[in-house]
Amino acid sequence: MSKLAETIKRNPAIGWLFLLVVVAVVFVLGLLAAAITERRAETATLFNNKKVEITERFDSHNDKWGENYPREYNTWMQTQKMDFKSKYLGNAPEDVLESRPNMVVLWAGYAFSRDYSAPRGHWYTLIDMRRSLRTGAPGAPGATNDKDLQPGTCWTCKSPDVPRVMSEKGKGTSDAQMRAGAAEYYKDKWSAFGAEIVNPLGCADCHNPATMDLAINRPALKEVFERRGEGKVKFAAEGPNPLSFENAEAGWNVDNASPQDKRSLVCAQCHVEYFFKGDGKYLTFPWDKGFTVEDMEKYYDTLLDTEGKPYKDWVHALSKTPMLKAQHPDYELWLLGTHGKRGVSCADCHMPYKSEGGIKYTNHQIMSPLQNIAGTCQTCHRDSEEKLKSYVYDNQDKVNEIRDRVEPELAKAHIMVKALLDANAATDDELKNIRQLIREAGWRWDYGVASHGASFHAPVETARILARALDKSLLAQLELQKLCDAKGVKVAFPPLTKKGENPNWNKATAQAYIGLKMDVLRADKEKFIAEILPAWLKKAQDEGKLTDKNVIADNAKPENNKLTEKGDK
Repeated sequence: MSKLAETIKRNPAIGWLFLLVVVAVVFVLGLLAAAITERRAETATLFNNKKVEITERFDSHNDKWGENYPREYNTWMQTQKMDFKSKYLGNAPEDVLESRPNMVVLWAGYAFSRDYSAPRGHWYTLIDMRRSLRTGAPGAPGATNDKDLQPGTCWTCKSPDVPRVMSEKGKGTSDAQMRAGAAEYYKDKWSAFGAEIVNPLGCADCHNPATMDLAINRPALKEVFERRGEGKVKFAAEGPNPLSFENAEAGWNVDNASPQDKRSLVCAQCHVEYFFKGDGKYLTFPWDKGFTVEDMEKYYDTLLDTEGKPYKDWVHALSKTPMLKAQHPDYELWLLGTHGKRGVSCADCHMPYKSEGGIKYTNHQIMSPLQNIAGTCQTCHRDSEEKLKSYVYDNQDKVNEIRDRVEPELAKAHIMVKALLDANAATDDELKNIRQLIREAGWRWDYGVASHGASFHAPVETARILARALDKSLLAQLELQKLCDAKGVKVAFPPLTKKGENPNWNKATAQAYIGLKMDVLRADKEKFIAEILPAWLKKAQDEGKLTDKNVIADNAKPENNKLTEKGDK
């Protein structure tokens, strides 16, 4: 300070300049403080002057919440939009099996071989599920397949009505009561909740209405972290800590996570790998041994059935291999990627903040960051929009290059086993190690493609997983070729190409190849949509469980009462 005083004494102009800088800084800080105070005051006023009092812990009426929080509700309503398409994904309908018919062969014997469409916005969670061929046609008069194809568990991530039903069955909202209610809910039939699960994914899925804090409103996420932490409440003494891969590995109590952590954890209630455990179809996250694809595989391999064999999701219709089906391990891959390791939350990129009339709020139009690069990527990165897109597409191109290699090669392995079985040329003992390779390859392929954002969230890890899938597929083929040569079995392969590459290979020919009777399945589903679904929705409206006029109107639209897939033309 003495040197500064001497400098000012020699040159008073420097003193005046220094004073002006200090005044300017104080002025700017004052404006910032005033803006923050004003926003907090306006937000508090909004919260304290609610138009409707929401007293039920799991009030599933999104329109009711919308009266209190119109900005958030209006942006949530925009999840109806289907106006964005990036190089590989978007929010518009896309029949993935039509684009990639080899996936039909890879899922032979599983419901996904019937119908698999790219996801649309949260607005469509129920509409698309009810129309999907994967849920069957329960109760449809005259239907060939009129039984439940899925358990009640299948609704779990589709609606805020789910935690409401769990709490009703458990007779309360405590963790113990929710888990008791969940156990009853999981083991019921999918069709049992047709008139109960009627509001699309919304407010009560992620918020506590009393405080509007983010909340974990389904048991499975809490349960897996408790198992990993052996029931210890890690944050009890320390208070909330930032989430990192390391302390997630150690196990902790998610209720005590920080608000920033919860901006990812509420998503992790659903955007994860999971399975339906036991006869009660209890929703379970397989993270007990860790978060990598290998860790989860080890977990599944330790779950033995009554015959002492590892857990399987289904037996492949062609190769008779006991297979694992990945769901959508978005959270797990995000943890392993650059953004997850640096504490960037799901909401930071998919639900960026907006400002309107002095109010800062979260944009609830959950969407790809590429749809709003200025509001997402460029809040941290200083590259141009074109460069940022090119970085993403570069990663996606490389990951999809490996995927394009895996799918036909893995399909060939299944087909080669079928050729040996059809010729009665191989025993189960001879095929045991080969089927293990196929199971491991299928699990890795499915894990790499089921997470729609994998090539962005963790491109290196996703490429590694798919490369291992390719490796194991080719190793299986080598062993199979030895068997085929030794037994004199010739294998005839279908074209196994992507859409448009061969006129003799598309979704329809692939489904016929694995023995699906698609005309029957579609006819049954159309009967269900025409005769069962309207009765479900009417009952829900009559009982006051469905009141949102926008949802009711959308349910009635002709395009939302057609199958999610129409077959190749």
